[in-house]
Amino acid sequence: MVLARWPSPGRCKRRLAAGLGCGGTVLAARIQARLLRHTLAVAQAASSELGFGLVLAVDGLGPGARRRWGQQLGVDHLCDQGPGGLGVRMQRQWQRAFGTGADQVVLIGTDLPDLAGADLAAAFRGLDGGPLVLGPAQDGGYWLIGLNRPGFARAGAALMVGQPWGTAAVFEGCLRAAGQRGLAAQLLRCQSDLDRRADLAPWLDSASPARWPV
Repeated sequence: MVLARWPSPGRCKRRLAAGLGCGGTVLAARIQARLLRHTLAVAQAASSELGFGLVLAVDGLGPGARRRWGQQLGVDHLCDQGPGGLGVRMQRQWQRAFGTGADQVVLIGTDLPDLAGADLAAAFRGLDGGPLVLGPAQDGGYWLIGLNRPGFARAGAALMVGQPWGTAAVFEGCLRAAGQRGLAAQLLRCQSDLDRRADLAPWLDSASPARWPV
């Protein structure tokens, strides 16, 4: 499941836009759109190879606009993230996916210029042998979280509720909450997401078009 925000100026990547100066909201929206295309391309290729379903959970659009956007992106399965903070919206996606019969669910965002299909394959392999998979981010958060059905039953809302979202303590907070529920987390490689101007530096000089964010 990919959590995505409509890439409109002023409605996405606000922390990044704030550091980009004049015209920052427009540039941030362009970056968001490029990152989303990259994320979906990787996820769609991996879903074809590995046989998992792909769902785009959208924030910031009504039903009609969401459906049209999904058609433009080539995504068949879309849903609304719904109201509330990040933890509430993520918990809603867990409940929806497991409630409709999923055995393993992996959540990612769209801030990952270096995301590869191997990352998603590793996440699902991890869930074959354990209840929880986390991809730590360099800023102290995480870029991927995955649960299998037994893990979700044991975790309840503990991994989502009361976490210090938007801080460098999110990853450790999730690990602590998992440990309190007896959930051992398998860790993926550490990645850098794209939230602030300084996060652009590794990508602006890249010769690889797949990693170029705008």
